[in-house]
Amino acid sequence: MLHTSIAIFATFALCTSASSSIQAPGVSIELGKRSSLTRPDGTFDHERAALQDVKIHNKYQQNLRNIVASGGSLPDGWEIRELHTVPEALHKRANGSEPLIDENDDEQWAGNITIGTPGQTFLIDFDTGSSDLWVPSSSCKGVNCDGKQKYNAASSATSSKKNGTFTIGYADNSTVSGPIYTDSVTVAGLTAKNQYFSPVDTLSNSFANNPVTGLMGLAYPSISRLRNDPFFTTLIKQGTVSAGVFGFKLASNGSTLFLGGTDTTKYTGDIEYHAVNSSVGVWLAYGAKTIVGAASPNTNLPTVIDSGSTHMYGPPNAVKAFYAAIPGSAVFNAEKGYYSYPCHALPAIGFSWGGKTWNVTPENFNLGATRNGSSQCVGALVGRDLGLGPVAWLLGDSFMKNVYTVFSFDKNAVGFATLG
Repeated sequence: MLHTSIAIFATFALCTSASSSIQAPGVSIELGKRSSLTRPDGTFDHERAALQDVKIHNKYQQNLRNIVASGGSLPDGWEIRELHTVPEALHKRANGSEPLIDENDDEQWAGNITIGTPGQTFLIDFDTGSSDLWVPSSSCKGVNCDGKQKYNAASSATSSKKNGTFTIGYADNSTVSGPIYTDSVTVAGLTAKNQYFSPVDTLSNSFANNPVTGLMGLAYPSISRLRNDPFFTTLIKQGTVSAGVFGFKLASNGSTLFLGGTDTTKYTGDIEYHAVNSSVGVWLAYGAKTIVGAASPNTNLPTVIDSGSTHMYGPPNAVKAFYAAIPGSAVFNAEKGYYSYPCHALPAIGFSWGGKTWNVTPENFNLGATRNGSSQCVGALVGRDLGLGPVAWLLGDSFMKNVYTVFSFDKNAVGFATLG
């Protein structure tokens, strides 16, 4: 079993460059490396992938429910579906002693934040596919809360309890829930005053044996279950950041989140921006096409960019067409939408939104061999209906690790740049 602590620290940085892209003074946070879905022997961990697939399905189904609950309307073809549960065999394993079987293994881009006055420190995940902040409270009891950093409202001079409760369900059929508070929240020296969050008093089984303590969403307010502005939106409204922009570099080493601009030391050239539909709450850009060698098997795709997803997902028929363009590919698990391909004969693959082609490296596309000694590997693009309509795709870490990714509230756009 693998159980590594995540070493995190926050540093201040000043962006200066002659590039024409957005640059503004901001702060850079080093992020801990997340766990992989490839076993130590190089094979694909099918059980852990099944858990994270259920988690991603439920996450986006909850996002759709939040949009409707806040008075919004869903795009054509987007549908609220039943939430999924983990099969009993995997459910038992998820609640056991294996620390890698948990909900957040695909969201382990984590850093330290503080909440309260004086600040109480928490190691949390940064997720562009959700919009709420929660951490365990001092009243959180039981094995799932053991060893966790806990928020004590009585120890903060700026704490204020609000009406209502916060609840979110997870794929292991357990929940995170608790009261709603406001307090000062600080990330790398940037403080959002009176920030809404939940100090939860029950914690999902999925977070047992996980060094990460909570979650910070970085999407739009319309999918907030707290019905209030997420942390970065609060920073913008309070004038704390000079640009409503943040950027990610995700990698095996040297991952960073830059708040209040872009870190020009992490990329070269200009940022290629693409407008997003902010009304749906997530970072949804339009007009993409897939590239497989010289072919473009999928065109005019809406694409959600999500740091909280390990894989890339597309509608089953579209993903089938994608793999059909890869010689030697085959169905690996028809029910779950996984395909295999020849490990050492992958064509150049990527995505284009009408400008540059942003390639996905063979290393980032490969989830591991189908079995020991096999020359077939499992691909990081999964054919799955997440309720996002017949054409929308979801691009997670397997895509984001290949580019510097920028999320701009100022432009209502997501952007990509070449890693430096």
